[in-house]
Amino acid sequence: MAETKEISVGDMGARAGELAERRAEANDGAGEEMGLNVGPSHPTTHGVLRLLMQLDGDTVTKCEPVIGYLHRGDEKIAENMTYNQFVPYTDRLDYLSPLANNVTYAMAVEQLAGLEVPPRCEAIRLIISELARISSHLLGMGVYGMDAGAWTAFMYTFTEREKLYTLFEELTGARFTTSYTRIGGVARDIPEGWLDRVSAFLDQFLPILEETQRLLTRNRIFLDRTEGVGVITKEDALAYGLTGANLRACGVDFDLRKDRPYLGYDRVDFDVPIGTRGDCYDRYLVRVEELRQSVRILRQVIADFPDGPWYAEDAKEIFAPRKDKIVTSMEELIQNFMLVTEGPRMPAGEVYFEAENPKGALGFFVVSKGGGVPYRLKIRGPSFSSLSVLPKIVPGHMLTDITVILGSLDFVLGECDR
Repeated sequence: MAETKEISVGDMGARAGELAERRAEANDGAGEEMGLNVGPSHPTTHGVLRLLMQLDGDTVTKCEPVIGYLHRGDEKIAENMTYNQFVPYTDRLDYLSPLANNVTYAMAVEQLAGLEVPPRCEAIRLIISELARISSHLLGMGVYGMDAGAWTAFMYTFTEREKLYTLFEELTGARFTTSYTRIGGVARDIPEGWLDRVSAFLDQFLPILEETQRLLTRNRIFLDRTEGVGVITKEDALAYGLTGANLRACGVDFDLRKDRPYLGYDRVDFDVPIGTRGDCYDRYLVRVEELRQSVRILRQVIADFPDGPWYAEDAKEIFAPRKDKIVTSMEELIQNFMLVTEGPRMPAGEVYFEAENPKGALGFFVVSKGGGVPYRLKIRGPSFSSLSVLPKIVPGHMLTDITVILGSLDFVLGECDR
């Protein structure tokens, strides 16, 4: 987009040549290299990540990411519980956007069942998915600023994120792990006046976003530390399976919300920001513009918010009846008992569904042999692919560039280790 082209200024030739010289020096076999373990510790590495590096002085010649310290076996856990019981575990994947994880998982199972949710439920899911994108990008943007030595931006972004958490708590009853979506609908309808409070947040958010990005976008130190650093070519981005903002920053125009629309994204008007160079700075710019576009999407959905049910009323073998009916009707009581003990009745088959989550394409592959428990469930986490590109792009950089490169990729170890 023009936004990226206008802001990504500066002479990159000198920096690219310098990195090429470092790579050549790193590969000439001269000098004695030193092995260095970075992590596994949460500061700097954005989670329990270990980087096994080789250094020639301050220049990195090799970088191997080592994961697995958070491994919890989520995929096997899913194969030993009912479909709805697994919803809270999706919160723990990308734990910075649990609402979006819930939606993606529920839509995968609904596709397996051939179930369509009503328009009001779709609108609620779209709203919470975009609010989750704003929340995730705010944290990523603030922490990224800290990685480059700019603390003030984090204070702004974290304050706005706390306002979103208040809205999440009003809707779901929880701030962090929400478990709000259900197979066939959502846990409850939106509270009275909640959309007005979301609109009020959006109105005050954009001016604060502009002020926050001004702290970084033309900051000379931030520019020097991000422009030309961690460059990922379009070919490498595709080869390593990058998705989301990391892919689009490399100049690849691909967004599941546009290219494979779901939840009514084809009925709203928004732009997909595209980078030009694929460096750390472009990845920052793409996420800033995505925040603006999310506000644009949310305003359109709120303005045309539909009436009607917030769950599939005809899916009695999948969606639990309302509590007031459970305590007054024997039929609904038995239905609820069967759903809780045996799970929803799913047909045999297999399905793969992925959605455009804040970190990239999150996908669920579900295999069913019938009944209420999946036979197999596999998860495609976008952060895993983002980390896999490190051995390709890190060599030739200085040790102090590592924190900036990690921050620009905006990954989360929860969905890497699963």
